[in-house]
Amino acid sequence: MASLDAFDTLEEPAVTAKPAVDEKPGTATKPGTAAKPGSATKPGATEKPAAAAKAAVRELHSGHKLARRYQLEECVTRVDGFSSWRAVDEKLRRAVGIHILPADHERSRAVLAAARSAALLGDPRFVQVLDAVEENDLVYVIHEWLPDAVSLADLLAAGPLEPHEAYQMVSQVSQGMSAAHREGLAHLRLDPGAVLRTVSGQYRIRGLAVAAALRGLSSERPQRQDTEAIGALLYASLTQRWPYEEDAHGLTGLPKGVGLVAPDQVRAGVHRGLSEVAIRALVNDGATASREEPPCTTPEELAKAVAAVPRIRPPEQAPPVYQPTAFQPPPPQPRGATRAPAPVPAPPPALPGRTGRALKWAVSALVIVAIGLGSWQLADALKSREDQSTKTPPTTGQKAGGNPTQSAAPQPITIADAKEFSLDGAFQNSDNVGTTYDKDPSTYWRTKSYHGGPTLAPYKPGVGVVYDLGSRQTVRSAELDVLYPGDHTSVTLYAASSFSTSTPLSQMTKLGSAESTSNTIRISVKAPQATRYVVVWFTALPHSDADQYSDAGYKQGLEEVSFAG
Repeated sequence: MASLDAFDTLEEPAVTAKPAVDEKPGTATKPGTAAKPGSATKPGATEKPAAAAKAAVRELHSGHKLARRYQLEECVTRVDGFSSWRAVDEKLRRAVGIHILPADHERSRAVLAAARSAALLGDPRFVQVLDAVEENDLVYVIHEWLPDAVSLADLLAAGPLEPHEAYQMVSQVSQGMSAAHREGLAHLRLDPGAVLRTVSGQYRIRGLAVAAALRGLSSERPQRQDTEAIGALLYASLTQRWPYEEDAHGLTGLPKGVGLVAPDQVRAGVHRGLSEVAIRALVNDGATASREEPPCTTPEELAKAVAAVPRIRPPEQAPPVYQPTAFQPPPPQPRGATRAPAPVPAPPPALPGRTGRALKWAVSALVIVAIGLGSWQLADALKSREDQSTKTPPTTGQKAGGNPTQSAAPQPITIADAKEFSLDGAFQNSDNVGTTYDKDPSTYWRTKSYHGGPTLAPYKPGVGVVYDLGSRQTVRSAELDVLYPGDHTSVTLYAASSFSTSTPLSQMTKLGSAESTSNTIRISVKAPQATRYVVVWFTALPHSDADQYSDAGYKQGLEEVSFAG
């Protein structure tokens, strides 16, 4: 069985190959268009192996287990001699996706090579390839399955995206494909079904290199084809129309004979900057000569064009509108009619004779006894409290002879040491952690720049610093002076049991949290707790432009940190 560990025994994946459709000289393949018969292989050249491959794949069924580990659950696709399945990894108890084809299939070698090359990329903007195996006359590729993610095709079925959402999509996809092409990897099948949006707002690309290898697709100009595909995704996101005359992916195409129309001319309210970026990515070979900006021919050029668009902020959510209940007047009374008085409930019948008098005396006696018992208990409690107050000295929250209701002001806590805290072992700028408590606001510790959104997940669980207070201290508040304002910064304080740089958060006690858009973040601890070690943990960072120390992206820095107790 060959797995991802055996890279040296496999051929290198081909970066370019034949186009998905017959291309005219000087034109690029339309993204998402299926290959015409005969474009990948000559008809009849491998009909018998292909028929045998299809028969072998058809024998698979739900419940079938591969490698004594992956149990097939549902067939998603069955076409062209291979099948795609949703499965369960019984060893790790998680859902996975699997592409399966016979080992003697004409494309099995190319699929294995493409899968192993894509697995080496390790970019979180792509759905990760987990394994590539050849076993029992089958070749199968295991990849991540994102059950909570929604494809761009499903999002567009409900309507066009908001400008901020379209900006996030094209920014993340273009940056991801730019990184892939730097490693010699192309997609060649980028369409609305290949882009997924997770619940955290991240966009993930699935099928890098593998989707094209499964179908025998290739291109002489892979960067141009992927760039145009991203432009088509942006065009569809802005207009809910496919930028070609043919209908595709559940979207209506453009009217025939009118050519490519700018998105802001197709639909009102389209962001002009994004409309121009879409046109620059779609047209080529000098078709933008009438425009000031040149066309984008590579994903890297497209990513730079998107970054040059003034940042689009997310729409503000309107507060809920209170609608008071309308006054309902009573129904009108007919003239001369008088309102009938409400019926008075009849009192309960009195108990007869001696029985009634005996019950009255018994109730009266019980009331007298209860009053006497309560008075005795109250007097005893007051006496005990008075005795205790004469024996107990004033607490730390009171001054002797002063106002007993006035609590002492919080006292600053001295920080003895600090280290960078990282759950995944990927540190940010650990050499400068000491500058966060040196009383010098000109020095600071900063994070790296991240792309894709304010929330760090799923790229990282978070970033932070663990502080040693020298001894156990009761922490009541914290004040953080941060480097970058804007958007919002999400930060949480935890009480840790050790000075470790990777203690799981589940083993800590949460002290408090805050979200802020200013340079100073104050966190109050509602239930003060004595601890020696405190973790300052960031989970969302604001966006900031590039500077001499870091690239543009979502990032933050700590200038000064102080605790009070």
